[in-house]
Amino acid sequence: VSYGHSYNLPYTILRPFNTYGPYQRFTGEGGVVATFIANALEGKPLTVYGDGNQTRDFLYVEDCARFINLSVFNEDARGKIINAGTGKETDVNKLARLVARDRVEIVHVEHIHPQAEVGRLRCDYSLATRLLGWKPEVAIDEGLDRTEEWMEKHLTLKRNRL
Repeated sequence: VSYGHSYNLPYTILRPFNTYGPYQRFTGEGGVVATFIANALEGKPLTVYGDGNQTRDFLYVEDCARFINLSVFNEDARGKIINAGTGKETDVNKLARLVARDRVEIVHVEHIHPQAEVGRLRCDYSLATRLLGWKPEVAIDEGLDRTEEWMEKHLTLKRNRL
């Protein structure tokens, strides 16, 4: 923001919340959604750190892409900080249950988290709706199904290459 003001440059700050979906890394430091789905597809337990009550606002990648596309050339968005999310909190326990679907075990492990970790996260995307006409279209269950379908295909391809 200060750089834009200092040099009189147009800027828009886009804040998509926890984005997930196809093409998300499911190894190493992939997000919790991709990690859970990869483990479920491989028959491995889903590990929940702590009590699992921490919440996030999970945004499907196509909704995120549409948000970015609408923002880029929108003059009304200039100089604004705009959030994109679903406005719905999903706790990690619920996410694990949605992914596991009784196929795999859900294991809780003690987690001593840093004090900076946010316990609850929920997006207010009202500015995106007002300025861009944007709102999320893909619910978490549908987004998880689409992501799992994509990952199942790509995990199979990865296994076949090994």
